[in-house]
Amino acid sequence: MFRKVLIANRGEIAVRVARACRELGIPTVAVHSTVDRDSLVVRMADEAVQLGPPPPKLSYLNAAAVLEAARMTGADAIHPGYGFLSEDPDFADACAMEGITLIGPSAAVMAQLGDKASARTIMSGAGLPLLPGSLEPLSPEDAQRLADRIGYPVIVKASAGGGGRGMQVVHTTEEFADAYRRTQATARMLFGNGQVYVEKYLAQARHVEIQVLCDGHGHAVHLGERDCSVQRRHQKLIEETPAPNLPDGLAEQMGKAAVAGALAAGYVGAGTFEFLVDPDGGFYFMEVNCRIQVEHPVTEMVTGVDLVAEQIRIAAGRPLRLAQEDVRFSGAAIECRINAEDPRRGFAPTPGKLTEFIPPGGPFVRVDTHAHQGYVVPPNYDSLLAKLIVWAPDREQAIARMLRSLAEFHVRGERVSITADFLADVVDSAAFRTATHTTALVDERR
Repeated sequence: MFRKVLIANRGEIAVRVARACRELGIPTVAVHSTVDRDSLVVRMADEAVQLGPPPPKLSYLNAAAVLEAARMTGADAIHPGYGFLSEDPDFADACAMEGITLIGPSAAVMAQLGDKASARTIMSGAGLPLLPGSLEPLSPEDAQRLADRIGYPVIVKASAGGGGRGMQVVHTTEEFADAYRRTQATARMLFGNGQVYVEKYLAQARHVEIQVLCDGHGHAVHLGERDCSVQRRHQKLIEETPAPNLPDGLAEQMGKAAVAGALAAGYVGAGTFEFLVDPDGGFYFMEVNCRIQVEHPVTEMVTGVDLVAEQIRIAAGRPLRLAQEDVRFSGAAIECRINAEDPRRGFAPTPGKLTEFIPPGGPFVRVDTHAHQGYVVPPNYDSLLAKLIVWAPDREQAIARMLRSLAEFHVRGERVSITADFLADVVDSAAFRTATHTTALVDERR
C-alpha cells in the first residue's frame, strides 16, 4: 500500500478521498489555494501545502506545483479526484516520470479515451453500439455532408471535451457551418484542441451510465447503472440507481458492454461508461470518464462497495476483491447536487459567507460536503456545495426521503442561495415520479 497520498483537489471530493485514506491507514497531504487555506480537507489531512493564488491555473491546475508538493512531502501517490488534473494524460505522464503513482488509468489509456473520437473508434471495435456519426477528424465540408446524410438534429462535440462543455446541437443544414466553426473555437479555448466530431442527436433520450472497476491483472466488473437524465445545459443535477423503467435485461446488457469496452481499452481503475438510451430501449455509447464520478455515492449506497478505497487499492497493484457474481444490489438511491446558485437568476453562482449551514440527517441520509457554518463560498471554482444522497428499499420511498431531506437543508448566508427548492420541485414532478423523464426535463419545466 502507499506510504502517503497527496489529494490534488478541493471541495467535497477532497474530503471524500481524505476519509477513504484515513480508513485505509494512509497519511494524506492536502494541497490548496490561498482562498482554501482554512478548508475542511486542510484540517483533516496530516499535512498541507499551499499551491498558489485562487485562479485554478495558478493552483489546482498547476501540475508542476502539485508534483513539487508531492516531492516535498514524500507522497508516493496522487489522487486527482474529478475535474482539474484528473483526466490530463500529460500530468499522468509527468507523475510516472517522477515515480509517483497517479490513482487512475495510464496516460496512454487516458489519452485514447479522453479523445471522444478515438474512444468511439475503440468501442466500435469492441462491439459497443454507436450513434451514426464520425469516427475520425473531418473537414468542415465533409462534416456538413455527413450531417446531411445522417439527418438532423445532430450534435457537434469537442473531441477533448467533457463536463457538458464544448458541444452544440444543430437542427438544420443552414445552421451547421456556423455551429461547427463556433464549436471548434470553443474547443480550442476550453481544451487547447479544436478537433470536433459529429453524431446523431437524440432529443428524447435518457442518460444512463455504468460504473466499472478494473484491476491491473486483467479482471473487470461492473457495479450497475446510474440514471443521470436530469440535466441543465448538459450538466447533471440528479442521479439515481437503479435506473427506473428500463426494459428487462437492458442494464445487464449495458454492464457487459462496458466491461468489454474497458478490457478492450486496457483500462485500470474506476471508470464510467456513459450511454444514451432511446425511447425504444436501444442504447448507444457516448464516452468514458477516466476518474471517479461526482455521482459515485449512489452506487456505493446500493452495493456497499467503497469506490474510492477500491481505486486506491487497484492503483497500489492489488487485485480486485470481488468477481461479477459477488456484486449485490439492494434498494434504491438518489443523489441531488446542491449548488450555491440562484435558480431565479438563471442559476447564477452565489458566492459568500455561510452564516448558517444545517444539513439534513436521519436514517439512510448521506451528505458529502466541505461546507460548514462560517465557510466562505469562493467565486473561483465550481458552485457545488454539497451532495445529498438517500437510500431506501424502493424508489418511491427514496423519493419521499429525498423530498424530506431537501426540505431540511437549511443554508443562510451573505448573498448565498442554494438549489434545494428547485431540486425538490423536479423530484416531486409527475415526470420524475413516474420515471418518464428524459434529458429534456429541466428545460421543459422552465
